[in-house]
Amino acid sequence: MNTLYAIQAPQQCELLVAFSDLSAFKHCAQDQSEEQLFAAMAEYYELVGDIVGEGGGNIVKFIGDAALLVFPADAIDTGVLALRALKERGDEFFAACSDTCRHLVKAHFGRVCCGPIGTRDDKRFDVFGHAVNIAALLTSDGLALTPQTRRHFKKHTPPISYISVEDRHRKN
Repeated sequence: MNTLYAIQAPQQCELLVAFSDLSAFKHCAQDQSEEQLFAAMAEYYELVGDIVGEGGGNIVKFIGDAALLVFPADAIDTGVLALRALKERGDEFFAACSDTCRHLVKAHFGRVCCGPIGTRDDKRFDVFGHAVNIAALLTSDGLALTPQTRRHFKKHTPPISYISVEDRHRKN
């Protein structure tokens, strides 16, 4: 799982790149003290880490209630399934504190440049490239995947998006 973190110099590789974010998180946070919020986020970060790790991926970074996640090419199938589980379990995790807070996940598979980057004294693994931008700019109201990640999903239009093969089509 941590082979990406072993990279010592920038290199190009193909990764499943995903962003995880919480919509309407302020509704969860507003009624909690800073200590309660910190404890809840610590538990949530562990949940994300467990799910991503089980799927063969890595957490590049957390940014408040958002996360940048990557899965190597040989873990794309388990990665997509992990992202679906992350969306479902993330929704369950925050359901107790808000009926409007939803876990949003969006992902794309493609080429990136990755490796250690940072200050002279503190370099950390990160990813850059068009695949990262494509994933970041996807619109999601739940789980959004580009066609490059679609093995476990079926087409649902309009617009083109993919839903779980177990899910029924929505009627607009």
